[in-house]
Amino acid sequence: MPHNKIKKAFLSAMNSVIADPDQLAASPTKDFTRQRKIPPDTLISFLVSKGSSSARVEMLDFWGLDQKMPSLPALNQQRAKLKPVHEKNEFGAFCDIVDRHGTLPGRKNVYIGDRGYCSYNNMAHVVEQGQYFLFRTKDILSKGLVGNFEFPETESFDIDVAVTLTRSHSRKISIPLGTYGRFIDQASAFDFIEYVSPGTYTLTFRIARFPIGDDSYECIVTNLPREEFPPERLKTLYYRRWSIESSFRKLKYTIGLSNYHSYKPEYVKQEIWANLIAYNMTEMLVNCAVIEKKETKYEYKVNFTRAAHICRVFLRLATEKDRYNVMLLLQKELIPIRNERQYPRLQTAHFRKPRYFIYRAA
Repeated sequence: MPHNKIKKAFLSAMNSVIADPDQLAASPTKDFTRQRKIPPDTLISFLVSKGSSSARVEMLDFWGLDQKMPSLPALNQQRAKLKPVHEKNEFGAFCDIVDRHGTLPGRKNVYIGDRGYCSYNNMAHVVEQGQYFLFRTKDILSKGLVGNFEFPETESFDIDVAVTLTRSHSRKISIPLGTYGRFIDQASAFDFIEYVSPGTYTLTFRIARFPIGDDSYECIVTNLPREEFPPERLKTLYYRRWSIESSFRKLKYTIGLSNYHSYKPEYVKQEIWANLIAYNMTEMLVNCAVIEKKETKYEYKVNFTRAAHICRVFLRLATEKDRYNVMLLLQKELIPIRNERQYPRLQTAHFRKPRYFIYRAA
């Protein structure tokens, strides 16, 4: 069955990490060397399968109300032994993906990114590989990347601009006519000119601005050809990344990423990665579920909230093999697909804080 293969892959990956103390422990010579109530495999299984309730409630659920279950301090002591998560560089990872990603003969990649990815360094990496980019950016009225260009007086437009990038204030550097000069300081990443060197780098791209509502506009930066990709097609193409936003919503509110069980930064990082694993495993189970099509008003899909709970229970080490037929359970947890539904975005969406411990549901 597909669900047994998925769990087998999860346990195999977990055991490979446990077998190598250098990958698992902060101090490989002493951590996890003694027999404890919470061995490494149980600790990892708990972190991946926990929900959004308080840590003690999750432990009661995980250990099945066993009176001999370990204490909360014992859990925290074991968590402290896990190797700290190394620093991540999201934008550096994007450039690495662009540099090493291959293409099919006769085709090109289009890299679509949200506002945070709209930078000259990311554009240059895509251009150097001969590919296309499509980035959303802050509006022209803000202080973002496109805030200092000359634009038409119309609200909507689609123009070409050329930018000459420099990393030195030397007067010997000349900016070609018809291009905008932009200085990249030391704090900003740009991999094609060393800081204070006299080199220059020229980028040419489009800035398209179009309405998305009665009083709202969106601004797109791209190097896609205008003849093949007019503004209306750019809107359709950018919309294809909306599934990423849906995934973040599931990760935060269904998997429980907005409900942490500690204030310590390292523990929070552990829970972020554990929730990412739980999300990926749930999506794999949902994608393997076969839904029978019937003559109904709506098409149906698996309820992701129910699937996440089923996945949590199924991934626990205490869950016996073949005890549950996960695929049949998922086939019974269906909801109709209503793509036409739209809801206004909350104005406080960017200011939500993680829920405090004392307000967790029992």
